[in-house]
Amino acid sequence: MRPVRPLRSARPLRSVSSLRPVSSLRALSPASQRTLGTGLVVFSLAATLLALLVPVYLFGGAGTAAASARTAWTDDGEGTRQTPSGPLTALDRDFVRRVRLAGLWEKPAGKLALERGTTDAVRMAGEHLVDGHTELDQRSADTARSLGVGLPERPSAEQQGWLDQLRDSRGAVFDRLFANLVRTAHGKVFGLVALVRDRTSNALVRALATRANTVVLDHITVLENTGLVDFPHPGDNEKK
Repeated sequence: MRPVRPLRSARPLRSVSSLRPVSSLRALSPASQRTLGTGLVVFSLAATLLALLVPVYLFGGAGTAAASARTAWTDDGEGTRQTPSGPLTALDRDFVRRVRLAGLWEKPAGKLALERGTTDAVRMAGEHLVDGHTELDQRSADTARSLGVGLPERPSAEQQGWLDQLRDSRGAVFDRLFANLVRTAHGKVFGLVALVRDRTSNALVRALATRANTVVLDHITVLENTGLVDFPHPGDNEKK
C-alpha cells in the first residue's frame, strides 16, 4: 500500500488592498485623461436626458386621456366648426349645453333650499345656487347665441327625478338630500369645466369655462359648509 502524499498547503489569498488595479488614470497621458473625462460627461448627460424623455414618451398623454375617460361628455357628430372666436369642437358645444342644463335643475333646487332649508347654511347654499346659475344661464345663452349652439329648455329626465325627490322631502331629510344631490352633481361638472378650460381653442368657450370654474367651486364650498355632505362620493352616484 502506497503511502498517502501530504496535501500541499493552499497559497494564502492576498488582501483586497494588496491587489493592483488593472489600469490607473495616472498611467494615462493628459490627452487620454481629457478624452476619457469628456466621454464620461457626454455619457452622463445622455443618460439624464434619456431618463427625462422616457417618462414623457410613455406617460405624457396619460393625464389628458385619464381626464377624458373620467369626464363624460356627448359628441353631437357635427365635428369642428370655424368661428370668429376660434375652432368650435363637439366638446365645446356639449359644455355650453351642459352649463345651461345644470341651471335648469340646480336653480330650482336652490329656490327650494331657500324655502325649506332648516339651517342658515342650507339656505345660504340655496342662495348661492340661485345667484350663480342665474349668471351662468345668461352667459351660456349669450355664448350659445354667438356660436350658433342650440340649448335645452327643460331638465333631463334624471335631473327632473332629483327635483321630484327634493320636492317630496321636508325638514332634516330635505337638508341632507339637497346637500348631497347637488354637491355630487357639481363634482361631476367641475371635472368637465376643467377639461374644457384645458382643451378649448375657442375664446368664448374659454371665457365661459373660466367663470363657470369660479361659480362651481363656490357652490361646492357652500354645500360642504352645510356639514351634511357624505364623503366620499361613490362613482356610480355621480350626476351628469
